[in-house]
Amino acid sequence: MRTLLDAPFDALDPPGRAIVVKVRADGFFRAEVFGDTIGPGYSYSTGFWVSTGQPEIVMFSMKGVIAHDVFWDMFRLAKANSPLSLGQPTDRMFGNRTACAFPLAKRFYADYLGWSRWFYGGDDFPCLQIVCPDPEGAFPWEAGFDPAHASDQPDLTEHGWQASLAN
Repeated sequence: MRTLLDAPFDALDPPGRAIVVKVRADGFFRAEVFGDTIGPGYSYSTGFWVSTGQPEIVMFSMKGVIAHDVFWDMFRLAKANSPLSLGQPTDRMFGNRTACAFPLAKRFYADYLGWSRWFYGGDDFPCLQIVCPDPEGAFPWEAGFDPAHASDQPDLTEHGWQASLAN
């Protein structure tokens, strides 16, 4: 797989160099996109796939410092070749609550994974969306989910979270 790690360093612009340096040093780079009137803030990884063979990750509505720690935990799991089960609640991402991982549909890559697409030269890499429950522990597809949190994380799966759970 060719990535920007293969590009001549002096051919990269300063932001590109910073990402390449971070991926070479740590194994991944975490990009943070701030929320606005269009949607919630989110963080996503670049480098998991090339460094560990495990999918990149994207996570919404999480404070940067918390996302940073979660990404490091996820990277350590990926390095240990301990993949996440898809669509199954797990406490492996957060010590105090469960979350689920779902494959991100390729049609959303351009809107949400800019640096990763640049790094990999396109969309030829997998990515998982980490989905968190509301404060009471209900996931967006479950009865009792608090609708006040419906806009915290968009559903970026191919056919919807519930369809993904059926597979």
